Amino acid sequence: MDILIKPIITEKMTIQTDKLGHYGFIVNKKANKIQIKKAIEEMYGVTVAAVNTMTYSGKARSRFTKSGVLSGKTAAFKKAVVTLRDGETIDFYSNI
Repeated sequence: MDILIKPIITEKMTIQTDKLGHYGFIVNKKANKIQIKKAIEEMYGVTVAAVNTMTYSGKARSRFTKSGVLSGKTAAFKKAVVTLRDGETIDFYSNI
């Protein structure tokens, strides 16, 4: 089971990273905090102090087009906000 799907790189998450040392990840919905902690420590070689998770449900969306109303649903996902120990960082841009 792939636990980490992708990192969250947004303005809001970047500000939290700079001020608080929090990093955001989209993770597998079935992964628990212990599995997320182990996956991040193995992948990035850092020490994780805390893991907070939140599950987002999909939302109904609709838009108006020439051909009529298109309706659908956004995907549900699980987000993990990881706090590292003081002095440790993760560089997402190093392997581009």
